[in-house]
Amino acid sequence: MRVRELLSTKLPAGAPAKTSTSIRQTRTVNPLFVRSVEKALKLLSIFDSSRPSMSISQIATASGLDRSAAQRFTYTLESLGYLAKNVDTKRYALTVKTLDIAYGYVRSSAVIEHSTPFLLHLSHKIREGVNLSVLDGTEVVVVARISSQHLINNNPSIGTRLPAYCTAAGIAILSNLPRASAQKILEASRLQKLTDYTTYEIPDLLQKLDQATTQGYAALCEERQLNDISIAAAVLDPKGQPTAAVTIALSKLDHTFENAIRQFAALVQATAGAISGRD
Repeated sequence: MRVRELLSTKLPAGAPAKTSTSIRQTRTVNPLFVRSVEKALKLLSIFDSSRPSMSISQIATASGLDRSAAQRFTYTLESLGYLAKNVDTKRYALTVKTLDIAYGYVRSSAVIEHSTPFLLHLSHKIREGVNLSVLDGTEVVVVARISSQHLINNNPSIGTRLPAYCTAAGIAILSNLPRASAQKILEASRLQKLTDYTTYEIPDLLQKLDQATTQGYAALCEERQLNDISIAAAVLDPKGQPTAAVTIALSKLDHTFENAIRQFAALVQATAGAISGRD
């Protein structure tokens, strides 16, 4: 069945905390590498939901800089408008200007621009949350998101970083990489049991990749958090390399795992195929 036919077919009745990724250090000394830029970006990256504001001492500790360097970098970033200082508490926090960098990525990303109409169509059809993720190191990052029409949903927000090994998007992308490359990423991951249902040992994960390769999609149930069901399929470039993954996020309060696969897996595959130009 062709993609547009499948997407137009009526559905059957019934549908870890954020991990901060530090700036990658170059393995060999290169005169072009500017360490002051690395330190400034690392300082900005230490702010998150668990540390929305910090004093100079806390910034120094979290960033690994000495107090003098932390003070100089913080002052510079405040002067440029990326940090703001509370005059009463003397604590610093990110400003809205930091969104300019992320917004630049979103507006310039060809895969996001191309994928958005397809994500909207899928979300409208299934009335569930849909997102697009890309692989970054051992994590997947949500770069586009269409909210669920349910009052309560578990669809992650844009910018959310999740471990690739225990997410449908990560498994879908890794299953389309050469197996040696995928295994290298898994071995570099911080593999741990997040729930009673998490697959976290290398042999079992490789078997999961083989299954995803065979069926053309990845489906996970409660592997990252309880009551979470996710189904994902990889978006491929003209050379067959994965560039992203389309994911739908569901709740076990609304669907059984088996029914979710039966209702939505083919639609997720079709959408990823359409984005890839495999119609």
